[in-house]
Amino acid sequence: MAKAKKITYTLAALAVIAGIAASGRLWVVLDSARSNVADDNVQLADFHSNDDAAIKRGEYVMRLADCAACHNADFSGGYTIDTPFGALQTSNISPDRETGIGNMTERDFFNAVRQGRGEHGFLYPAMPYTAYTQMSDDDMHDLWAYFSAQKPVHNAIDENAGMNFPYNIRLAMAGWNLLFFDNSAFKQQTAQNDEWNRGKYIVDGPAHCSVCHTARNALGGEISSQYLQGGNLGSWYAPDITPNPHAGIGKWSDAQIADYLKTGSNGASVAAGPMAEAVEHSTQYFNDRDLHAIATYLRSLPASSTPQAAGFVMDKTRHDRAALRYEVDCSACHGLSGEGITGMVPAFAGNGAMQNDPTNMIHALLDGARAPHTADRPTSAGMPAFSWKLNDQEMADVLNYVRNSWGNQATEVKASQVADLRKATGAGAKLKVLVMK
Repeated sequence: MAKAKKITYTLAALAVIAGIAASGRLWVVLDSARSNVADDNVQLADFHSNDDAAIKRGEYVMRLADCAACHNADFSGGYTIDTPFGALQTSNISPDRETGIGNMTERDFFNAVRQGRGEHGFLYPAMPYTAYTQMSDDDMHDLWAYFSAQKPVHNAIDENAGMNFPYNIRLAMAGWNLLFFDNSAFKQQTAQNDEWNRGKYIVDGPAHCSVCHTARNALGGEISSQYLQGGNLGSWYAPDITPNPHAGIGKWSDAQIADYLKTGSNGASVAAGPMAEAVEHSTQYFNDRDLHAIATYLRSLPASSTPQAAGFVMDKTRHDRAALRYEVDCSACHGLSGEGITGMVPAFAGNGAMQNDPTNMIHALLDGARAPHTADRPTSAGMPAFSWKLNDQEMADVLNYVRNSWGNQATEVKASQVADLRKATGAGAKLKVLVMK
């Protein structure tokens, strides 16, 4: 009996200690003391900054943070973000009082952007407050000034109507934050120079690169041990951007990294899908200093451990059929030898970016793709969809041919992978040929 009591008391004590620890952790996660530097009296709809320099700086911060890509050019929201837990609609962040953020004070704005707490409760981490928490007070003040100069747009959005139960309950995000949210400001690393620190600030803060390029666990938290080593992004894949020479950007020079972010292409790879949106709305506006700071930081990271693929050899019949299909359907743009068109059409020959996860290549074949429209490269080439022309096996064969020709070496793309993505994206089936009788 005494032993049972001792065990009970021990368990109770452990439970109390765990509760205290959880309470302390929750206090840290919810702490918004950093927002006290912001005004808490004037609402956005009533505030119109007369500091032109701050507004201009704020516009640049908006580009760094890529606000327009998700919230639209007029910030009225309504962009759909598909998640494993349901579909989210991005909110209206224009200064409209009724449907936007016009009733927010600057302090409310700071809390929403950096702590993930909005007018309707906790925000979902699809809004990357987990990265924005590192944004500086100065950048936040300037961003507030910029939004004060925008026109209010009346557009009511029910952000979480498409989320599945119980993920449509915002209060659940308090538990998610308790597990995964690091409510910390950016800290300069004194052992590194200013350029490196600026690059890290942009990558980890406003540009929120890890939100897409880092794998996530079953609850949607970033896996820190796989930082920037690639992650799924809806029906797309955000690739490894560590210096890995096979899976990442290890073979890219600083100039190629800067060119890719500035123009959407670096002579070999061309941005498509969500990355094309990021280039078009965000990175093309980065100044040269920041582009090179990003390159400096990314190239300093430890390379992922992903090994070079062993390669896949098709049987001769399938190989020859795939080669003919490539010549007929693909070579006009991508070249007979996979050389592509510089600045417009990606090269296949020796392109490490396409020799790993095949998701983006399958997606482009199924649904087509479009390069970003940028000031330096205004002609954004488009690729047509081939879902109507190729069945799953034919598509897999073409990809296996491309991924294992001209010096390339990649694992097999299976017809089942194409079928799964065809279903996920809603791409149509191959058209049936009518036989005249």
